[in-house]
Amino acid sequence: MRADIRVCSAWATEHDAPVYTLGGACPECGADAENSAPAPYNPEDPYGEYRRRARRRD
Repeated sequence: MRADIRVCSAWATEHDAPVYTLGGACPECGADAENSAPAPYNPEDPYGEYRRRARRRD
């Protein structure tokens, strides 16, 4: 599943804060917009067990 909300790909250099849009380009600077959703969870992640174990130790 992909999110419809996109963020300006050049927001760190062109804007003071992230600029969100539903279109394919930034409404303020015209740069390409990219998917703003985090990477999906992968149940076959080979290092997931190690990350969870490290998190429990803290």
